[in-house]
Amino acid sequence: MSSRRTFIQQALGGSAALAASTVLSPRGVLGANDRIRFGLIGAGDRGMQDFAAALKCPNVEAVAVADVYTGRLDHAKTIVPGIKTYQDYRHLLDDKSIDAVLIVTPQHLHAAQFTAALAAGKDVYQEKTMAFNPEHGRRMRRAFEKSDRIVQIGIQVTSAPGFAVIKEMITPEKMGDITALHTHHYRNRRNGGWLRPIPEDCDPAHVNWSGFEGEAKHYEFDPNRLINWRFFWDYDGSNVYENMVHQVGFWYKVMDFKIPDTVTMIAANILSPKMQMPDTMDICMMQGNVMFTWNSMFGNDFYGEGHDMLLGTHGTIARNESDQVRYQPQGRNRLRGVDTISAVPPVGGQESGYYEATDQHMQNFFDCMRSHKQPNCPFEIGYRSAIACQMAITSYHRKRTVTWNAKTEDIDNV
Repeated sequence: MSSRRTFIQQALGGSAALAASTVLSPRGVLGANDRIRFGLIGAGDRGMQDFAAALKCPNVEAVAVADVYTGRLDHAKTIVPGIKTYQDYRHLLDDKSIDAVLIVTPQHLHAAQFTAALAAGKDVYQEKTMAFNPEHGRRMRRAFEKSDRIVQIGIQVTSAPGFAVIKEMITPEKMGDITALHTHHYRNRRNGGWLRPIPEDCDPAHVNWSGFEGEAKHYEFDPNRLINWRFFWDYDGSNVYENMVHQVGFWYKVMDFKIPDTVTMIAANILSPKMQMPDTMDICMMQGNVMFTWNSMFGNDFYGEGHDMLLGTHGTIARNESDQVRYQPQGRNRLRGVDTISAVPPVGGQESGYYEATDQHMQNFFDCMRSHKQPNCPFEIGYRSAIACQMAITSYHRKRTVTWNAKTEDIDNV
């Protein structure tokens, strides 16, 4: 197995070579009826959910899967017998017959894999949070701007039916002056419900450890870091990166919000001793004249996993985790209470439970590959939402309010 330093050098060298070849012979636009051949990078729980969604789409073919742990590759082969498998994603990218890749890996690996995939001429479905830190974001932006590839960021709520309903509701007549947006994400599950057992064969013989670490700080092999990577700052950004990004991306697209003026985060770890990061938090982002707040905890599920309220002088728009959207006017009409709320029926969701729009989001990605139209969650929304999340985590670590420096493309103290 190669050393971590060798891995990084090879990755950078391979990306540069791929970039040169792509400039010389870019892949053409797919036709409306062309069969799309795709590969999956990252075959963990979320990776296999995205994989399943892709397999449901018509006229697509799963060609290869890459993951650092052979146990996941073996599982993928039970779903698609005969599929090619690799412990090094670069070998998957070498396959010129692959049109697109789904990147569903820990967030610290996104930048290297995303830039290499674009350089190899692949369209990319990139899971959130798009970029791990500002430097990764800058690298990813440069790579995207140099390419002509389709990029869909995995904030699937932007493909849910409620999006169009809310977008139509936000008019001066219905909302007046909007000054606040309150969003929540609540679970009653210690450690976020993410604690997973270590498989017996998760050992150095079955894991490409340097491939997992990538550019992160080096540790001796630790299967807990691989399987429960969400518990470590080296690879994740807490529930801010896991779930706040969904609600931020949704409203950034609805409201066309830019990167926040300032962000303040206060948080604590109260019930999740397995995690390095907090499990209870409040975040405030100033978006011009709109105060955008996000509140999350793992000790109560009152609001569920996605509850939003957009507040204006003329009315309120509410959306819940089931993608049900409701409007309630201000003034005398509000005295009608529930009748007024019910006058705009729930749209696009089931009666209860989280509305999962991954199937629609994946289909939109493949449709846009054929049409070369902008997907529902384009790179720019992924970039802005990633920076907002990075600002929140930086505020938490620095214990102060932070701002965005557009000239240096980095986070400064206020």
